[in-house]
Amino acid sequence: MLKRLNSIEIAKSVRLHTIKSDKFKTHLIGIYMQRPLSNEEAAKNALLSQILTKATKTYPNFLDLNKKLENLYGTIVNSDVAKKGEKQIIQFKMQISDVNHICDKNIVNECLKIFNEIINEPAVENGSFIEKYFRQEKENLKEKIKSRINDKRKYAVDRCIEEMCKDEPFSIYEYGNLDELEKIDNDTLFSHYQNVLKTSPIDIFFIGDIDEETSRKLISENFDFKRGDIIDIPRENIKKETYVKEVEDNLNVNQGKLTIGYRTNIPYESELYESSILFSSILGGGPNSKLFQNVREKESLCYYIYSKIDKFKSIMLISSGIEFDNFDKTKKLIIDEVKKLQDGKFTEDDIEIAKKSIITSIKSLSDSPNMLIDFYFSQTLSGISEDLDGIIAKIQRVKKDSIIEAGKKFKLDTIYFLNKNREERK
Repeated sequence: MLKRLNSIEIAKSVRLHTIKSDKFKTHLIGIYMQRPLSNEEAAKNALLSQILTKATKTYPNFLDLNKKLENLYGTIVNSDVAKKGEKQIIQFKMQISDVNHICDKNIVNECLKIFNEIINEPAVENGSFIEKYFRQEKENLKEKIKSRINDKRKYAVDRCIEEMCKDEPFSIYEYGNLDELEKIDNDTLFSHYQNVLKTSPIDIFFIGDIDEETSRKLISENFDFKRGDIIDIPRENIKKETYVKEVEDNLNVNQGKLTIGYRTNIPYESELYESSILFSSILGGGPNSKLFQNVREKESLCYYIYSKIDKFKSIMLISSGIEFDNFDKTKKLIIDEVKKLQDGKFTEDDIEIAKKSIITSIKSLSDSPNMLIDFYFSQTLSGISEDLDGIIAKIQRVKKDSIIEAGKKFKLDTIYFLNKNREERK
């Protein structure tokens, strides 16, 4: 059984959110630090997310730390960065065995002490991070950034975003770029780490079969955040383009990647937001969608095709894999399908199928504590209080007129094509 999210500020701009649930056999604690998405910080934050999980004051090497976590009934710690609109999120998660299923009733307390050390008391060498871990993680991040081109489908979507949002922070890759990464030394990173701890808005989520008061007590007693002046991160600025950009890249690829970007002009707090989600779902949300049925199945023009809306950036991206020679025809058909929906050329059955698909996806979030706290963090970041049932109710209330109204706000912005090398086209 899942209970409603309860929130309280436990330190300056440090909010604790507790969710009591007996559905899972683990407790999950997530810590999310908000940073401005910028070229200067992106690689530093990505590097920071990885180096902090390598060693702590009590466990000053990776082997000792992981051996200790393994002895605590296989406690797991992972970390990463994510992009949410104009914000970059540094996130850490710890999964602990539920005390109701093991003999050691002190395990949560012991694990949280280690989690606090990972965040607040990393292993230090000569006033900075341990040098070998710094070099190792910097090299790992370098390879990660360089290898982004290997996933051509995702790369094409990322490149479309870069061109579409060229003068906006959202264009920045969440792991940063190689030029900025190269500038980072160990002292610079440690200084940035200290600043992040003092100035970032922080959200802590605790989900498990522990009552709210106990959860608060455990977190408050084990975590000590030293705070300073908290940064103010501006929310997205909805940009309106006056012309459509067409961009082509040429690489050694076997299949063309066509990505088309629309500005929805509908922020997440708008009463039309759920209608925009349904518009995208009817358009390209699955095998019953217009793009799948008419562009892929009927015309056989693509290997895959889908559309999705980015909640925090008010854009819709349509991604497809096509034969190189089908670019013009596919582009026209996709734009035509969007126009048909804007003109209301869809049925009540289309709406019901889309609603069922979206609601099924929303319900599935409650099957995983990881997805559940990510959902609640997104809600918190949006300033929206609805739980899963509240979101489902909003989806169910959407009518055809509001879907059309939302769709008419969508404006074509960027057409991006990942084509084969020019030499291969001769």
